Amino acid sequence: MNEKEISEIRRRLRPEKHNISHIYGCYVNEKKEVISVFDESVSLMPQDEAETYLSLLKKTLSGTLNKNLLDVSFRTAQVADSEEHRLLMDLKKSGLKDETALQAFYQRVIEALHFEGNYLILVALDSYDVPYRGKDDAGMADASNEMFTYMLCSICPVKLGKAALSYSISKNEFHNREGGWLVAAPELGFMFPTFDDRSTNIYNALYYTKDTAESYTEFTDAIFNVELPPPAEVQKETFQSVLADTLAEECSLEVVQAVHEQLTERIEEHKANKDAVPMAFSKREMTEVLENCGVTSEHIAAFEERFDTEFGADIELSPKNIIDNRQFQLRTPDVIIKVSPERSDLIETRVINGTKYILICANEGVEVNGVNIHI
Repeated sequence: MNEKEISEIRRRLRPEKHNISHIYGCYVNEKKEVISVFDESVSLMPQDEAETYLSLLKKTLSGTLNKNLLDVSFRTAQVADSEEHRLLMDLKKSGLKDETALQAFYQRVIEALHFEGNYLILVALDSYDVPYRGKDDAGMADASNEMFTYMLCSICPVKLGKAALSYSISKNEFHNREGGWLVAAPELGFMFPTFDDRSTNIYNALYYTKDTAESYTEFTDAIFNVELPPPAEVQKETFQSVLADTLAEECSLEVVQAVHEQLTERIEEHKANKDAVPMAFSKREMTEVLENCGVTSEHIAAFEERFDTEFGADIELSPKNIIDNRQFQLRTPDVIIKVSPERSDLIETRVINGTKYILICANEGVEVNGVNIHI
């Protein structure tokens, strides 16, 4: 799915637009014991409660593609006959009314998920009468392509709130209120099937993780049984290690600046073009940057070999996963310097009388602890 398609489904999760009839849930404690299982009719809920459930489910479609939202591609053999795909299809086809399939799903999640504290498994099914879109991308509400039916699952931590002084309307007084168990925003979840090219794709799911350093591998193995890319933070750390280790003494400020500039430009260009297709940066493009910086062929070959080992020969990485395009940062054991990415040219490194220095151009507007100083 691309960003436009995800946004189109997110807009469904509003009180006036969705076709979700029931919210299903399983409340689990930290010992993996089921505390409660429920099936709530949305039409019988108070409006604010229904909106809260929709908000939690909606967050499962939030974040950045290839960072928080990962594409899950099932193998053809899995779709033809596999326990994990069959279970998801049974849930979808039954409209979540197959009690046996729903309980099997809950149990699979509970057995695979290692979560600190209590959590809530939320599941809902929506049906979307997909409006036809013309060449000008304008929707036609009375012309439908198909009915897209999909399920959403959100795994939400449940935390004990603190006691607080609270106002009582009936007594017109303030009294102590005990802290209750509160449902937090989902840590992980998924959508199945996906809405690719604005149509049903049972070969894919969209997996969500709030923490870009954590992918909950046991959960994804149990529910999807496919290999997912490393978490975004792991990709970033791995890329940094590959660059530093293989370039060795040629890993200079100028080289890192060039890599950062190229990737930042790619991100800004993608944003300006409003391109719905996720960004990607190939190994070949990376080596061209290194070549333009004068890195030797020996070190470039070492970079390519290590890149293949860590990521795979044909992998394309999302630039947002391997740099922070909002800042350019230098760090020593005692000092941290942060610079706007477009002004990283203000920094240079130099060796003076055998001592290594980081130099910052500071012609005007220099402040120390909020005080303007003269140099």
